[in-house]
Amino acid sequence: MMQSLKPKNKIIINFKVLYIYNEIYALIKRLYIQTYRRVSTLIAGIIQPLLWLTLFGALFHNAPVGLFTSGIEYNSFLSPGIIIFTAFTGSINAGLPLMFDREFGFLNRILISPLISRNSLLISSSCFITAITMFQTLVILLFSIITFKNQINIYEIIIILFITFLIALSTSSLSICLACILPGHIEFLALILIINLPTLFSSTALAPLSFMPYWLQMIASINPLTYAIESIRYLSIDKYLSSNKIIIQTLWFNLNLENTIYTLIIINILSFILIKNIISYKFE
Repeated sequence: MMQSLKPKNKIIINFKVLYIYNEIYALIKRLYIQTYRRVSTLIAGIIQPLLWLTLFGALFHNAPVGLFTSGIEYNSFLSPGIIIFTAFTGSINAGLPLMFDREFGFLNRILISPLISRNSLLISSSCFITAITMFQTLVILLFSIITFKNQINIYEIIIILFITFLIALSTSSLSICLACILPGHIEFLALILIINLPTLFSSTALAPLSFMPYWLQMIASINPLTYAIESIRYLSIDKYLSSNKIIIQTLWFNLNLENTIYTLIIINILSFILIKNIISYKFE
């Protein structure tokens, strides 16, 4: 009797996974249709970081070589920061479509529909905005390689995209959580405006830790963007890569490339678990 029940349970589990996949696919397809109808948002997400990279690079064009770090120009120093900032600014808006769905009542229709798992909302939104952000980041990366003639091989590009993926995934999860907690899109946009630029300036995107006052070094040392930026900066600037070389020297500890990636993965896992529990509690 027990043996006859096991195949049935296996079939039920397979159907459940298939239904969850179909839910995620349908929700992602809806978001892609919205983006297709508003291509200007995608283009603006590419143009803005290009302007940052061009204007900031021009601003410090006559700065002495080695002012910020030994032996490289400021454009090469800046481009990893702009790559990560592109991923951050793109994924921090991940909760905006969900916020508008709340305000227009569409989210209520989804929640009362026979969903197999409400996690489909979180997964679909995160996957969609991460894919869009990765595309924008790839454009910025190619622009940086062509313009500044950075010699990066395909292995390094893959690692850079993986690091960018981790930042985009964790940031988009946080954005979706804020969309579920905050009362409306005005508060959501106001909070994004408050945290956007301070997050950039409290990282090593524009200047190294040694240029910062002590209190700002403390903030930058706990900013996840700092770890991602320094990892990409090491991959794009250093000609001879070593997994044991220290690439980040914070106030408390030193990390190599491998430690940095593991740190970003742990941050993603913890943030996803926390945000999943918050969203589940919110919609119970």
